[in-house]
Amino acid sequence: MNLLKFQRPSRYINGEINSIHKKAPVKVALAFPDVYEVGMSHLGLKVLYKIINDMPRASAERFFSPWVDMGDAMKKDGALLSSLESGRPLKEFDIVGFSLQYELAYTTVLDMLSLGGVPLRSEVRLDKKNLPLVIAGGPGALNPYPMSAFIDAFLVGDGEDAVKEIVETYDRWKEGGGTDKSVLLKELSGIEGVYVSSLGRGQRVKRRTISSLEEAPFPVSPVLPFTNIIHDRVNIEISRGCSMGCRFCQAGMTYRPVRERSVAKILELAEASLRNTGYDDISFTSLSSGDYSCLPELMNEFNRRFSGRRIAMSLPSLRVGSVTSGMLKEIRAVRKTGFTIAPEAGTDRLRSVINKDFTEETYLNALEILFKEGWTNLKLYFMTGLPTETDEDISAIPEMAYRAIGISKRLTRRTPTISAGVSSFIPKPHTPFQWFGQNDIELLREKNAYLKKAFLRKGIKFKGHNEEMSLLEAVFSRGDESLAPLIEAAWSEGCRLDAWTEHFDPGRWKKAAEISGVDAFAFAQRTYDKDAVLPWDNIDTGVTKEFLWREYQNAVSGTFTSDCRKTCHACGLKCDQRTICGPIAAGPEAGTHNTVIRPDESTVKSLHLRLQYSKTGKARFLSHLELSASIIRAMKRAEFPLKYSSGFHPAPRISFGPALGVGISGLDEYLDLEVLGPFDPEEGRSSLNGRLPEGIRVIRMVLLPGGEKSLNSFIIRHIYEISCGSPVSADAFLGRETAIVRREKGPVDIKEMVESLERMDEMTFRITVKDCGETRVRLTEIIPEVFGIEPSECGIIRVEVSGWAGRWAGPLEVFG
Repeated sequence: MNLLKFQRPSRYINGEINSIHKKAPVKVALAFPDVYEVGMSHLGLKVLYKIINDMPRASAERFFSPWVDMGDAMKKDGALLSSLESGRPLKEFDIVGFSLQYELAYTTVLDMLSLGGVPLRSEVRLDKKNLPLVIAGGPGALNPYPMSAFIDAFLVGDGEDAVKEIVETYDRWKEGGGTDKSVLLKELSGIEGVYVSSLGRGQRVKRRTISSLEEAPFPVSPVLPFTNIIHDRVNIEISRGCSMGCRFCQAGMTYRPVRERSVAKILELAEASLRNTGYDDISFTSLSSGDYSCLPELMNEFNRRFSGRRIAMSLPSLRVGSVTSGMLKEIRAVRKTGFTIAPEAGTDRLRSVINKDFTEETYLNALEILFKEGWTNLKLYFMTGLPTETDEDISAIPEMAYRAIGISKRLTRRTPTISAGVSSFIPKPHTPFQWFGQNDIELLREKNAYLKKAFLRKGIKFKGHNEEMSLLEAVFSRGDESLAPLIEAAWSEGCRLDAWTEHFDPGRWKKAAEISGVDAFAFAQRTYDKDAVLPWDNIDTGVTKEFLWREYQNAVSGTFTSDCRKTCHACGLKCDQRTICGPIAAGPEAGTHNTVIRPDESTVKSLHLRLQYSKTGKARFLSHLELSASIIRAMKRAEFPLKYSSGFHPAPRISFGPALGVGISGLDEYLDLEVLGPFDPEEGRSSLNGRLPEGIRVIRMVLLPGGEKSLNSFIIRHIYEISCGSPVSADAFLGRETAIVRREKGPVDIKEMVESLERMDEMTFRITVKDCGETRVRLTEIIPEVFGIEPSECGIIRVEVSGWAGRWAGPLEVFG
C-alpha cells in the first residue's frame, strides 16, 4: 500500500532501533488493541517482548491496530494485518496474545483478529488446524467473561514467569504433533493464573504474582519508536502494588502486595536504558511513586549521577500527602514539567468514603510547597458518581481549583495554568465498590455539565470523560458471558478504537444492543447485596471477598483504613513489608557516563559543526520532527558532548536545515550543532552512523567558523527529482504567466519559485525551486500546480539544497 495516503505512515514501517528480528519454532504475536503510539507506550508489552525473545525456541513480534484510514483500506483490498518485524500475517502465528488494558478496546480485539484472518470465536478455532492459540492478559482478565467467547485462555496477574510457562507448554504440545487443541488447553489450565474459557466457571483461578521485582526481567534496550508516542521516555517500574487502599482503585487492590526495586537496581537499569536509547527523560513509575520507601535516596543519587547529562526525571503518580519541598527540588534539577494531583473528591467526608488519605489542610500545604518551588502548571483530577456523593461534594470540586489560583497569586503574584479532568466513577470487580451500581447516565451528565461551567467560568481548562463511554466501561467491567453477542454485533456495525472520542459512536452501540437483544446496560447500574454471587467470584486475586465487604461498610460509614504497610488489615494476602533501602553502590561521578566524562560547559569552548546527511528508503516516511528526534537520540547514544541551551527547559543546540516533507527522500540534507571540545568530526561521523536507523546516513561532518548564520536564515534553492506514476505533462504550467495559490498570509505566485524544469523521461522530471524572500517553497503546492497530481502519487527525491552565504555557499565549498 502507498503509505503516503495514510496518517502517520511511520506507524507502519518497522526498522526501529532495538527491534528484534528472529526465527524460532514458536512464533508469538504480541497484539495491542490500539494504535502504535498507545501500545508502544505500554511497559508491559516491552517486558514481554524481551522475555519471549530471550527464550531460545520462541520469537515475539508486534501488532497494533491500524488507524481507521489504514484499516478501511486493508478491508477494501483484502490485505491481512501483519507483524512489524517480519510482515507475517497474524493467522500464521502460533500464539496471539492480547493486552486488555481497558474495556473499550474489546471491539478492536475483534477487528484485529478479523484483519489478521483469524476467526473471531474460540469454538470455531478449536476445531480447525493451523490457527493460533489466542490468549489475553492485563486488567481485563480480572473479569474474563465478556470476552471469553473470543479468547481461548486468559492470564490473570503478573506475566513475567507465567508467559514462559505458557510458551513452553505450547512448544511441547507442538513438538508432540499439535493436533488436538483441547489437550493444549487442558495443560494450560494447570498453570497458575490461567483461565481457559472452554472449561467454564468450574475453574478456581488464583492470580499469578511474582515475589520480587529485584530480579524480574526488564527491557533496558526497548524498541525506539520513530513516531512520537504517548509516553516517549524511559519508564522504570520502581514498585508494584499499593498499600494505601483507595476503595475505587482496582489496581490498588489486585496488584497487592507491594514489591519494590532497590535503589541500586533502579540506577543500574536507568544507566543501561539511557545508554541504549538516547532518551533525556526518565519516569519512575508505580501506582504511587511518592510512597516508594527509598524515594529521597533514589532522587538524590539519580541527580548526582545524571543531571550533568541533562537527564530529567519525573514521578507520574504522587499522593497529595507525599509532596515535599525536597522532592520538588530534585524533580526540577534539570527540567521542570507540569504537575498532577488527583484529589478525586471535593470534601474530606467523601475522601474518607473512598479512603483517599488527605485532608483540606494537607492539600493546601501541598499547593503552597508547589507554588513556592516555582510551578505554574497544575493538573487536577476528580471523579463524579462516587458512593454516598451529595450536591455539596460536587460543588466543592471547583472550589479546590479556585483555592489553588488564590494561593498561587498570593505567593507568586501570578495566575497559574490549571486544567481539571473529570471522569465518571466506574465500579470495578475485586474492589470494595463492586457491590455498588454506577449512577444513572443522565445524572452523570448533569453533574459533569455543572462542573464544566464552574471551571470554565474561572478560566480553568476542563476535560470531561464521555458519559456513554463510562457507561460501556462499567457494562464490560461488571458483565458476563451474555455480552459476547453485543460486542460482536457492535464490531459488525463498525465499532473499533472506541477509546478514541472521535471514533466512539453510541448510536452504533445502541443498534448493536437491538440486534443482539442483550440488555447490557443493566450491568452498569446493578447493585448487589452481600451474599450475591458475582460473575467474577471464581477469579481469586488473593484479597478476600470478606475483606472487600468490610471495606465497603467502612466506606458507607466514612471510616478511614490506614496504610497497610503500617497496620495489617487482614486482606487475605501474606505480605513481606521489609524495606529495600540499603547501601547504594558507588556510582559514577555527577555528569559521567561510564568512563566518559562530560566537559564542564562553563570552562570549555564550544565547537560549531555542520553535518551533511541523507534520508532514504523507509526513513523517507518520517516527518521532520521524527527525523530530528531519531538523529538527536543517536547522537546521545554515540556520546556526543552536546552543548545545551540555558533556562528551565535546556535542549541541545542543534539547528536543522529546510525540512523534508513526509515521503520525500533527501540526498543532500544539513544540520548545524554545537559540541564541547575536544571533538573529532570524522570519529563522530563514524560513531553516529553506527547508531542511526536504516535509511539515515551521515555523509560528512566539518567544523564551522564562529559567527556562521543559521541554515534557515538564507534564501534556499532546492533541486528535486520527481517520478510520476504515469506519463504527465508540465506544458500547461509552463505556458502560464502566474500560478497563484492561497496561503494564510495571502496569495503567493509559485510560478516565481520555479527556476527550471527538465524532463528526464516521460514520467520523471528534475525541478529547481527557490524561496522568494521570506516566502518558503512548499512542494505540496508546486506538484499539483505543475503536474496536476498529488505528491502522494509521486516518488520524490531532493538531490540538492543550497543557498548559504559567503564561504559556506554550497555543499562542495563546505565539504570539499
